[in-house]
Amino acid sequence: MDKSWITQPRNSSEYLQGLNGFLDLAFKNRLNAKCPCKNCGFKTPQSRSVMYDHLRVTPFPVGYTSWCYHGEVAIGENNNGSPINRLNVVHDTTNAEDPIQKLIKDAFGVDRNHPNEVPIVSNVDIEIEDVMPNTPPERTEAKEFYELAKDGEQPLYEGCTKYSKLAFLVKLYHIKCLCGMSDKAITMILQLLQDAFEHAKIPSSFYEAKKTITKLGLNYEKILVCPNDCMLYWGNREDEERETCKVCHTSKWKSKHGVGGNDNTLKKIPAKVLRYFPLKPRLQRLFLSSKTSEDMRWHAFSSNNDGMMRHPRDSEAWKRFDLTHPWFATDARNVRLALATDGFNPFGVMSSNYSVWPVILIPYNTPPWVCMKQTSFILSMIIPGKKAPGNNIDVYLQPLIKELQELWVNGVDAYDSFKREMFKLHAALMWTISDFPGLGNLSGWNTYSGYACPSCNEDSIPCRLGDSKKWCFMGHRRFLDRRHRFRLNRIRFNGEQEMRNPPKTLSGLEILEKLRDINVTFGRRPKQKGSAKRKRDNCLRHNLDMMHIEKNVCDNVIFTLLNDSAKSKDNVNARKDLKRMRIRPELWPNESGKYPLAVYAMTNRGRKAFLGTLKNITMPDGYSSNISRCIDLDNGKLNGMLKSHDCHILMEQLLPLAMRTSLPDE
Repeated sequence: MDKSWITQPRNSSEYLQGLNGFLDLAFKNRLNAKCPCKNCGFKTPQSRSVMYDHLRVTPFPVGYTSWCYHGEVAIGENNNGSPINRLNVVHDTTNAEDPIQKLIKDAFGVDRNHPNEVPIVSNVDIEIEDVMPNTPPERTEAKEFYELAKDGEQPLYEGCTKYSKLAFLVKLYHIKCLCGMSDKAITMILQLLQDAFEHAKIPSSFYEAKKTITKLGLNYEKILVCPNDCMLYWGNREDEERETCKVCHTSKWKSKHGVGGNDNTLKKIPAKVLRYFPLKPRLQRLFLSSKTSEDMRWHAFSSNNDGMMRHPRDSEAWKRFDLTHPWFATDARNVRLALATDGFNPFGVMSSNYSVWPVILIPYNTPPWVCMKQTSFILSMIIPGKKAPGNNIDVYLQPLIKELQELWVNGVDAYDSFKREMFKLHAALMWTISDFPGLGNLSGWNTYSGYACPSCNEDSIPCRLGDSKKWCFMGHRRFLDRRHRFRLNRIRFNGEQEMRNPPKTLSGLEILEKLRDINVTFGRRPKQKGSAKRKRDNCLRHNLDMMHIEKNVCDNVIFTLLNDSAKSKDNVNARKDLKRMRIRPELWPNESGKYPLAVYAMTNRGRKAFLGTLKNITMPDGYSSNISRCIDLDNGKLNGMLKSHDCHILMEQLLPLAMRTSLPDE
């Protein structure tokens, strides 16, 4: 059928004739069909007349040329190259596949059009013993598949059509995760349900339920760690069998009196355990579902028409990576990853000094509305507390770096359920994402001295503020255009003109050359050869979390404008530093320590007008949190903790409006 009418004007005869042909096909055997217009998005069933009106008002989706959702037969090819009828999709909700059965098939790589097949992929390791100890040994994938399929078809009780046994357990486990319920609480609930409904096929404990559910999931590894972060008991048999650390000689077991003892107890408890989630099976799992497998090609086949950067694939770093490694860019299915990590308190008690560091991998192949969802993140490892790993994070990253090197060099066999073929899957770590202190841990750059600026590197001229006890970086005008008027302005800056060029950005090879003769010890042990994890030819290796930094800047700006005595950066030490630098004499403090009010500091009247404007602003639902709850008009203060997104809205949109009548024109 000719489909060139899709791109024609909606009032043309070609478009109307083609639209009627499409509707004839869509409503051949049904009264309602899912409307493909922009507003319905293939989700809302409509009648023929309503769908006709929708597609007259809004354009027909240009990319929808294979009408598989509206009864068209797609023609494919078999192994001999002859055309075959491969797909005949007629969306009838009454015959829709059970989502639980669909979940099982996706988990084991079973072709959904051949439900009687055994699992296709044999190298996706689902080792139940690693997830649940004391489970029956040596289960094959085919056996696990048929056991799950049986549970998925078995009704919860005789006559039940809404829930199967597996569907009930999955729903219950989902509620447990969302509500943070303990294993004991779920066991008590299951026992109550089993007692109340004797004929229902309900397990007697959460342990029994989890044995069924874990067949759908992926395993993780427990790796013992030295309590002092010196080494992992991992990598070779000698290290795995060691009882004490080969660096600090501390025992890897807990004792009755604390960490590091050698008590001969019946059951030894590890002093510190790293939970590592292998990456290869998780990347393979992305391609076992035809939907996610198709999304993994988005970055290569979706066009960017306006030149705006909405996704990392539009960036210069991404394009340069493709030019440097054309073999990797040839297959759009090769995965590009970002690594993000930061510490948090798992107990939610701020007074407790405890820090756990999850390491997250983000696959950037998918569209921005998919890759930024929490469900798209891949948890790589959980670094235990209670102290932050600091620079010793390199010790914990060893299993991940080893697996990334294998994925880059050798790849791994994976099954593409969208194209229905096996292929060699490779992966690359493009960059890291962290806050500024985390940059020092991940990159090795010193973020605490006078050379802390990673942009200026060694070309920086640091300035130490003697009274504020801080480092100050005055070279920001170097990045302006050579003819910019700020370069010659002495009064508004540090009293000097800025004529220097921007600092040179060091490449990966230049950085390695500078570090060649430096003996660096990661995790208080000698560095192993071949373990370097830095990309030598990446033009962008590390990213800073701008939302995190923007919150810090917003807090400093707001409290300085409000002239908050406790949180303002414009204090007596800052004024003394101005005097020490011999700039801005009108702001110098006198001998008694008093100083004049700066032009940017609000008076009581201006502060009241500023906060009153913020308090009366009403935001659309879901746009931001209720900022007005943090406004205290009586005391003229901004209380409470604003989130990063609220600070972004405040800095970008609300601040210019709120301060119009609060500060003088100059």
